[in-house]
Amino acid sequence: MEKKRIYLSSPTTHGEEQAFVKEAFDTNWVAPLGPHVNAFEKEVAAYTGCGHAAALSAGTAAIHLALKLLQVEQEDVVLVPDLTFSATCNPIVYEKAKPVFIDAEPDTWNMSPEALARAYEKYPNPKAVIVVHLYGTPAKLDEIMAICQAHGTPLVEDAAESLGSTYKGRHTGTFGRLGIYSFNGNKIITTSGGGMLVSADEEATKQATFLATQARDPARHYQHSQIGYNYRMSNVTAGIGRGQLLHLEEHKAAKKAIYAQYKEAFADIPEISMNPMNPDGDANNWLSGMMIDKDCDVTPDMVMDALEQQVNAECRPIWKPMHLQPVFAAYDFFPHNGDGSSVGEYIFDRGLCLPSDIKNTPEDMEQIIRTVRACFGR
Repeated sequence: MEKKRIYLSSPTTHGEEQAFVKEAFDTNWVAPLGPHVNAFEKEVAAYTGCGHAAALSAGTAAIHLALKLLQVEQEDVVLVPDLTFSATCNPIVYEKAKPVFIDAEPDTWNMSPEALARAYEKYPNPKAVIVVHLYGTPAKLDEIMAICQAHGTPLVEDAAESLGSTYKGRHTGTFGRLGIYSFNGNKIITTSGGGMLVSADEEATKQATFLATQARDPARHYQHSQIGYNYRMSNVTAGIGRGQLLHLEEHKAAKKAIYAQYKEAFADIPEISMNPMNPDGDANNWLSGMMIDKDCDVTPDMVMDALEQQVNAECRPIWKPMHLQPVFAAYDFFPHNGDGSSVGEYIFDRGLCLPSDIKNTPEDMEQIIRTVRACFGR
């Protein structure tokens, strides 16, 4: 008999999602727009305090529209984290602009303010800076915002992984001129696929909505003065999101409990450390990351193989840094360390993401922990 599959981070639904979706069908609002879209935008805005929101088809679409709103164009420079998922960076290239990659720092695994400052020495006039809150841990926002403000550069917050996380009591995604969230299937709440662009500037979200609905001018006939996109969230999808949002704090508490259990379970193994937390923030702990000391013979692949083969548990390597990706090899990279070595490369080489599904049972967690400990002879 095949063992139960233990997932990295799969959707967890409740019941309200189906009620909202049923309402959409009962009222024949299965078209791309409808009351659930408007309500979901208002509910996310109220929860995060972002001001205004535009519900979109994906977090990537939200990043793309953020760059469009900032008028990022061909040959413009955008400073972006190196240790992230490629969706953070791809929209820069959509616009034929140049991503310049900024290394991670060891305290939070997020964009290094030191490397960012050095990047400005070579690129004093970037069109934008994008910051990511990796695995739900808030970045060093005070330092990063101070650098951006000193140079008059707009900040975009990629909070795709950090919905529910806060920095000094304020929600991530609300510090930049524009912020984005993702509701992809593995995120802390999901709409199966979807995203949101948020801003304190209502005109910005109105313009994003306009661009996301094919940039149709307000005329009786179909008239277009700008290039638009088919990026709007559907009413059915938004209904799922409304049901999920009711359980966000519950999901966050469960994710935090998983991280705490791993941290306690491996506390007596000096070769293991968990992904670091920002003391100025409250992380949603979307994924629990584990690091293995560089002098240890155990590798991340060995641990992932053991979990896959012995427990049927899904794991994931840490994001591969963007400057190591073949598609981005031609672009500039600024390391955190003065000797030119990369913090992000070290994290990628020695780290992995442990199963972080909130449906993990106590037995699942016991199996995972026992298997990891056995890799270290414990």
